[in-house]
Order: sequence, then C-alpha cells, then structure tokens
Amino acid sequence: MEFSQPVFSTLSEFMQYIAALPDDGDGRVPPLSELSQILGISVATLREQLEVARMMGVVEVKPKAGIHKLSYSFKPAVMTSLTYALASESTPFEQYANLRKHLEAAYFLEAVQKLTYEEKHDLETIVERSEEKLRRSPVVIPTTEHRDFHLSIYRKLNNPYVFGLLESYWELYKAAGFEIYPDMEYVNRIWQYHRKTVDLINARQYELAYQALMEHMELIAQREKKVPRQSFE
Repeated sequence: MEFSQPVFSTLSEFMQYIAALPDDGDGRVPPLSELSQILGISVATLREQLEVARMMGVVEVKPKAGIHKLSYSFKPAVMTSLTYALASESTPFEQYANLRKHLEAAYFLEAVQKLTYEEKHDLETIVERSEEKLRRSPVVIPTTEHRDFHLSIYRKLNNPYVFGLLESYWELYKAAGFEIYPDMEYVNRIWQYHRKTVDLINARQYELAYQALMEHMELIAQREKKVPRQSFE
C-alpha cells in the first residue's frame, strides 16, 4: 500500500529525517548543529522536534553518545495518549481493559501456533515460578509473572501494533492499582487458569486453551475497583 506525500508531510522535519534513516543497527543521528544545516531549520526548532520524537520513543538521547534512532515501538505513543485520557477522566480504564480482552481473543490462536518448543517451555517456567511463590510463607504475589505470561504468548506475532497495545495495558494495570489483589482466592484462581492454559497449549489443544484464557479474562470484571485519578499524575 502506497501513501501520498501529504500523509507524511504532517511529520516534523526531524521525524521525516529519522524515518528515512536505514534500520541497519547503527541509527546514529548528526548533532543538532549539523542537522540544522542539513534540514535548513533552526537549532531551537530542532530541539522542540527532538523532544517530541524522544517522547514518541523514536530516538534516545544520551550524554556523550548523542542521538540514536530506536527500533519502532507503538507503546510510547499509546502510553502518552492513554495516560492523558485516564488522568483527565475522559475515559475509564475498564474500556481499555475490554479492548485488551478482545485483542488477546482475536490473536490467541494465531499466536500460540507460532510458539516454539522453547517458548512454550518458557511459559511453563513462568507458571512454575509463580506457583512456587504462592506456596511461600509469607506468600509472594507473582505480579511480574502475570504480565510476562500474557505478553510471552503474543510476542511471537512480531506485530508492533498489537504488542504495543498489550504492553500499554500492563503499564496501566499497574498504575491503576490492579496489582494489589483483593484476596488470595482470586490470585490462586488466576494461576489455576494460567496452569490450565499452558498445559493445553503444550498438548496442542489450542481451542480448549483459548476457552480457558477467556474464562480467566472474565475474572477482572468481578473486581470492583475504580481507577484512582492520582495514579496517573
């Protein structure tokens, strides 16, 4: 699919320059003084455009190392927009949680069939580590493992848009206070579903694994917790 030039003209001069750089692993960007000469705009304007690009996750700026182009990620742009929406209370977290649910449902069967033996083993390891934490006294809540379990299923899709949306969900999940679980019965039920899902994936019973995942996703609807505004400030 080709786009006409006006589509790209909405990008700043700096962003157009970065977009044209080859993804060869180097990604070095000239100093702003040199770039000013190349693009024919002031250093002050470039600084403003650089800050936008940095917030979008397009480049990173490090002392002495300078400016470098980053591999594309959808997450920074999504997080900027979502954080504002939730801080302004213009849209509730539950709406984004519902989007995440449908997104995981839509891509689950495609994603799990792409998993290698090693990646399935990694899922198994995540579940085993979580079960071990839940057996400890005192119990350790496997919050990181919860995020890793879900994201690991979809990473093999190699779709930055899907993955960026899912990554952003887990950032907001934490910021909204959902990692503070209401009771241990709830936590244990989550990991029972995770165990069932990974066992079915390993058995190549993908439709049943999908059903188990969807049942697990319904648990969040049972949590009566409003998103605190201060979490996003």
